[in-house]
Amino acid sequence: MKIPVAFALAALSLLPCSFVHGQSATPEPKKSASVNARTAVDTLNDAELDQVIKLLKDNYIKPEALGETEQRRATVQGLLERLAPGASIVEGGPNGAAGDSPFRSEILDNRIGYVRLGAITPGNVGELDTALDKFTASKLPAVIVDLRATPAGSEFEQTAEICRRFCPKGKVLFSVKKPNIKQEQILTSKDDPKYHGILVALVNRTTAGNAEVIAAVLRTHVNALVIGQQTRGEAAEFAEFPLSDGRKLRVAVAEVALPESAPVFPGGVKPDLIVDVSEETTAKVLKEELDKGVSQFVFETERPRMNEAALVAGTNPELDAVQNAQKNHGEKPAPPQRDVVLQRAVDFITTITIYERKPAKK
Repeated sequence: MKIPVAFALAALSLLPCSFVHGQSATPEPKKSASVNARTAVDTLNDAELDQVIKLLKDNYIKPEALGETEQRRATVQGLLERLAPGASIVEGGPNGAAGDSPFRSEILDNRIGYVRLGAITPGNVGELDTALDKFTASKLPAVIVDLRATPAGSEFEQTAEICRRFCPKGKVLFSVKKPNIKQEQILTSKDDPKYHGILVALVNRTTAGNAEVIAAVLRTHVNALVIGQQTRGEAAEFAEFPLSDGRKLRVAVAEVALPESAPVFPGGVKPDLIVDVSEETTAKVLKEELDKGVSQFVFETERPRMNEAALVAGTNPELDAVQNAQKNHGEKPAPPQRDVVLQRAVDFITTITIYERKPAKK
């Protein structure tokens, strides 16, 4: 039985603070001066645009700032800002190897499957198959798909392969459209999914390209809950054109579109549950999880307590902990690092599984 997202979010909000570790509230961003300027400019017609330019040339305190070169620079700057993230000037050279981000899988608390997809490569798709076979054999009711460490890219066939592991057979997953070209690349789900169950996708502010498409497809076709921060909005195919100084002009030349779904480019994927975490904290947690495993960054470690064994041994673990802290010059130990986005995903799954186990009223 599929649980409506609205109910799930309402149920999650009722969890006690001791159980829900993350903070989901996000303050409303203030409008910047550049946004207000764009809004004002958008209200001008052609004649008013010419009038503003003439008035600036005739009256601005520094006429040299309105020379021909400066006007061309302002035009290019304005275009890049308006077309972002669809156009940008980037440094020359390779953009980095996609294989630098490895795949990782783990079973959390013997009940939830976790996969960090890493780079979208054939090797990692194979690793995903192995993990999903293990989760299915273990009869895990839910899987978390972590897209936060997936590098931006446009390997759309491999992206479709990831989606096919979860989506029903025969579905149009997404299409890749180029302007002024009638023909488009349509990618569909060819086989039965390898996993059936509750799905949660984790995203953040750096999630872009392939990973955005996966999150949007899983939400559209299998009702996956998306948790984290709004993504970058780069679900497109990009081309790079060299400039004379060695840099490149990066331009979106084809857009990814989902059937009967809101566009992912250029707005990005807005999460169903927002958990605001800084990029620095996320990067640190993801690195430590790759080195040490995931579970310890999700579940609390029980603090030392007095128990029967300690009484028999004549020791007091609670007192020992206090004395150790005093030996460290009274400094309190740093709080353990937590992956609050992943914690919220675990909390959500726990809420849903408790609801599904509840016997129906006669």
